[in-house]
Amino acid sequence: MIGLDLSGADLSGGIFQESWFSNAQLVGTKLIGADLYRSDAEGADFSGADLTRASLVRANLDDAVLRGAVLDGADLVKASLYGVDAAATSLRGTRLMGASLIDVDFRGSDLSQASVQENTFKVIVDETTKFTGMSGTLFGPVQLITRESKKEISGTELERWLRELGGDVQVLDRRG
Repeated sequence: MIGLDLSGADLSGGIFQESWFSNAQLVGTKLIGADLYRSDAEGADFSGADLTRASLVRANLDDAVLRGAVLDGADLVKASLYGVDAAATSLRGTRLMGASLIDVDFRGSDLSQASVQENTFKVIVDETTKFTGMSGTLFGPVQLITRESKKEISGTELERWLRELGGDVQVLDRRG
């Protein structure tokens, strides 16, 4: 499915393990409960797609667009998200354990009830990003963009900030 335009299709419940969705157009596509285990979706456009309860375990989503997508209850264990536009995305109750999130834009996104475990979490957030009930462990730093400034927060400062927003996340130190 490399480069195919599947925009608006209903692929809910589909089994696409180890499939290639590189540079595919999946705008507004329904992938509810779909299984994309170890799939390669590098550069794919999932804008406005519904991936509720989808399995994206070990999926490659590098350079993908998830703007406005719904990933509520999705499983992104050990997934790779590098350079992803996930602004205004809903990730309520999503499992992000062991996932690599580097240069991911989460401005305006909802990560409420999400679970993280030893995640690389070098992401971009803003005042509207939600972390209520987010739990687990992660490595920072996070880039916080507000109307007045842009600053990087990490360590105990990041942990304290996430707790103020209703999260229960421990920020780990990188050693070695």
